[in-house]
Amino acid sequence: MSTAQYREDVSISQPSTNTPDDEADQAPLNRRAGTVAGMTFLSRVSGLIRDVVLAYLFGASAAADLFFVAFRIPNFFRRLFAEGAFNQAFVPVLMQYKAEGPAALRLFLAQLSGVFSLTLTAVVIAGIALAGPLSALFAPGFLDQPQRFAQLSELVRITFPYLGLISLTAYAGALLNAHGRFALPAFTPVMLNVVLILAALLALNGALNEEPIGILAWGVLIAGIVQWLMQLPALIRLNLLPRPKVSTRHPGVRQVGNLLLPAVFSASVGQINALVNTMIASTLATGSIAWLYYADRLLELPVGLIAVALGTVMLPHLSRLVTEGDSGGFLRTVNWGFGLGLMLGLPAAIALYLMSEPLLAFLYMTFAGSAMTGHDVVMAGQALEMFAIALPGFVLVKVLAPAFFAHQDTRTPFRYAVIAVVVNLTGSLATFQWLGHVGLALATALSAWTQASLLYLGLHRRGWIKFDRKVTFVLVRTLIACGVLVLGLTLGMTQTDLASGQWLEMAGSDRAMQVLLTCFVGVMGYALTLFLLGVRPRHFLAATD
Repeated sequence: MSTAQYREDVSISQPSTNTPDDEADQAPLNRRAGTVAGMTFLSRVSGLIRDVVLAYLFGASAAADLFFVAFRIPNFFRRLFAEGAFNQAFVPVLMQYKAEGPAALRLFLAQLSGVFSLTLTAVVIAGIALAGPLSALFAPGFLDQPQRFAQLSELVRITFPYLGLISLTAYAGALLNAHGRFALPAFTPVMLNVVLILAALLALNGALNEEPIGILAWGVLIAGIVQWLMQLPALIRLNLLPRPKVSTRHPGVRQVGNLLLPAVFSASVGQINALVNTMIASTLATGSIAWLYYADRLLELPVGLIAVALGTVMLPHLSRLVTEGDSGGFLRTVNWGFGLGLMLGLPAAIALYLMSEPLLAFLYMTFAGSAMTGHDVVMAGQALEMFAIALPGFVLVKVLAPAFFAHQDTRTPFRYAVIAVVVNLTGSLATFQWLGHVGLALATALSAWTQASLLYLGLHRRGWIKFDRKVTFVLVRTLIACGVLVLGLTLGMTQTDLASGQWLEMAGSDRAMQVLLTCFVGVMGYALTLFLLGVRPRHFLAATD
């Protein structure tokens, strides 16, 4: 049945309000990326504060492992289905119907939102009922510890409804992004951190006569409610909340369904790899899950500021260019994302690798007190070094994958994702017995670069990425500046004793000052080198529209 025929068969009440104002959708791409990066920065900083508080409470203890597994389970499914696969399948189709006008868009949203809500309800009910098997899947190492396993299962029952709430939040965010509203969806995750910080403070004060990790689990659920409610006023103003109708007859709903299954895998390699790492880490020494978590959380700052910001604004923009048939604008946008992503991602990776332990000590020992030990910092630092190697790969995946999804091609990234997951699983199984949790982080790096390389080669074969002189100019000078950065950070750490191991014995204030000073000098030196080599804002901030 065609879209036109379907509209003749199914009617939907139309409000008398005007078409939503889409002027924000025409803002320059770099401005939109800056908005997302700014809001994401607030989210990541508040997330680091949250993790500092959690480190104060738990350190890398058995309780920390329990909470992080219980928190990871709904987050895994949320990123797998809601933010990852669903957005990649939903946004290109959404832009297609948006181009047809408000009537077509509301008809599509009414049918899709009904199916999506019903599916989420069923998944959440199933997750609560199957909390025990889910706990066994994510943490098989806890099966021989009945009391610990029972506690984990109870935490999963509390946190799993967060999946439904945050999936609705992600759905709302995709709608707002498609209409050029990027600030609110990017800011919303801050509320998760705020609620969990408040829950942690209640736990510190011994309030509610509840175990600390129980209070935090309820905090996760409350945070989901808060984040969902924050989106509703903006959707109402834009007239994007038609009454849901449970039906799969709409061709757009079927189109999303056809794209969804391969997108589930291709958009969520990182989450699948995290699942593999959590499963294996549960069989390793106590603290392994927490070490990986703390390292990953520090990695999330540059990933959010660079990769997520670029990917968020590029997908709806590229989808619109495909709908309009603007192949030149499409090519320029992909080139822009690739060049800017590496120009920001490579120096961040270098800094994380060279300063892994001092940065972790600064965050988790300066403020976290005795719960986070020097040994924990060293173990997490070893994992962070491997994650730093993965960082540019993560950035490129977020930049390159939207080019396929904008063409409603989810099968090609699916094939690449299968290979990347196999690489991670093979690497993890081959190294975890002699490298422990570090082997798991190394396997993640190998997987990220495998997926990024395959995506690039796939785009190159289709002619969807082709470096122009501006991109080449920037990339060559970025590599030179990175060499200067390595030299500068190495010398700076030597001068401040951060490279000699004395950072562990430093007073918290001294360590913080030296870490911040070294980072500041490194950033300024990198930027100055690019400037002296002739790189100017027009090379990476020019609008691509």
